[in-house]
Amino acid sequence: MRLVTDVERRRRLAVRHALAPGHRAGTPEAATAAMTVLHATEAPSVYLSLWARVEGITVADVDRALYDDRSLVKQLAMRRTLFVFPRDLLPAAWGSASARVAAALRARLVKEIEQGGIAADGAAWLEAACAATLARLADGSELSAQQLRAEVAELDGRLDIGKGKYAANVSVAPRVLTQLGVEARIVRGRNAGHWRTARPQWTLAETWLGELPEPAKEREGYAELVRRWLRTFGPGTEADLVWWLGSTKSAVRSALADVGAVQVGLEAGGTGWLLGDDLDEAPEVAPWPALLPVLDPTVMGWKERAFYLGDHGPMLFDTNGNAGTTAWWDGRIVGCWTQDPDGVVVLGLLEDVGTEARTALEAEAARLTGWLAGHRVSTVYPSIAMKAAVAP
Repeated sequence: MRLVTDVERRRRLAVRHALAPGHRAGTPEAATAAMTVLHATEAPSVYLSLWARVEGITVADVDRALYDDRSLVKQLAMRRTLFVFPRDLLPAAWGSASARVAAALRARLVKEIEQGGIAADGAAWLEAACAATLARLADGSELSAQQLRAEVAELDGRLDIGKGKYAANVSVAPRVLTQLGVEARIVRGRNAGHWRTARPQWTLAETWLGELPEPAKEREGYAELVRRWLRTFGPGTEADLVWWLGSTKSAVRSALADVGAVQVGLEAGGTGWLLGDDLDEAPEVAPWPALLPVLDPTVMGWKERAFYLGDHGPMLFDTNGNAGTTAWWDGRIVGCWTQDPDGVVVLGLLEDVGTEARTALEAEAARLTGWLAGHRVSTVYPSIAMKAAVAP
C-alpha cells in the first residue's frame, strides 16, 4: 500500500486548493470547482475564499459569477450548511446530500408547527404555506423574506422553539423558505445588501436557472460528490467523508466503491483513499503563505486535521467545530488574522514561524488590507485566537 506522508498531503493541498503562488485559479468558477464547493454560511467568506485563490479578483467578478452568469449557485446541502456550488454539481447534491437534509428539516418543522400551535396538522399546513409561496413567486419575482412574509399570509406566523435559555420566538417564514430552498424549489437570488452581509432575495429555481435538470439518483449523487471531494481533498479517511457529507458510513462505502477509490496508508496511521488515477506522488512546492476566512473550505474539508492543524485546534475552532480565520505557512495553520478599527489586517500568530514566513504573511496581510479598502468584515464565529489578537 502506498504511503502518503503529511508533507505530501500539504503539497497536494497547496496545488489542489489553488493556494500556492503559481497554482492559483484563473476565475471564480475554476477556484470553486477546485474546492468542490465553497462555504457560504457567512456571506464574506465566499469572496475572501476566492480572493485567496484567484489573482486580481474583484468583488464584481464574484458577483458576476453568482448573480449574472449564475455559474455559481448557493444551495443548502451537506451537514445542513449553505454552500456555493458549481452549477453542474447541483443535481448530484439535490439527489443526495440536500435530499437527506430536506427530509430531516421537514420532519422537524412539521413537529414545531404542531407544537407551536400554528396548526394541528403540521404537514398539511407546511404544504399549503409552500404552495402559497411558490404561487407568489410564479411571476418571476425576487423577494426578500420580509417581503414574502408581508405578502403571503401563510408566512406571517411565529414559533416558540427551544427550552430554557435556548428558548426563542421566531418567524416561521425563514424556515419555510429554507425548506423550499433545500428542496431546490426556490433559490437565493441576488443579494440586497453589501457583499459583506447576507440579504438574499428568493426566487423560483427555474426563474433563476432556467430549465432544471433532474436530480441525480441518491447513490449516483453521493458518488459524484465523493469523486470531486477526493480530487480536492484526497487522501482522506472514511471518517472525513462521513463527516463532510453529513451522511452514513454505508453511503460513503458505496460511493468509494462506485468511484473506484484506492486505499493508501497515512503517516499518522490508518487508511486513506485516493482516486485510482491520482496515485502519483505530488511534486515539491515552494513555501507559501495564505490568509483564509472564517469557515474556508480548506480548513473545513477534513474531520481529522492534525496534518495541517497540529495542536492549534482549540484556539481556532469553537466548540461546535466552526473555524475562525486562519493564517497558513507552507501547508500548516500557524495562526489567525483580524482587522484593527481602521480595517488593517493584523496577524495573530500562534507559534514562532521565522523571518521568512512572517515576512511573507505580512505581505499577504498588506495585500488583503488593500483589497478590503477599509471595509471591516464581521463574524459570528470568532475563535479564541481571534479574540486574543484584538484584546487590548
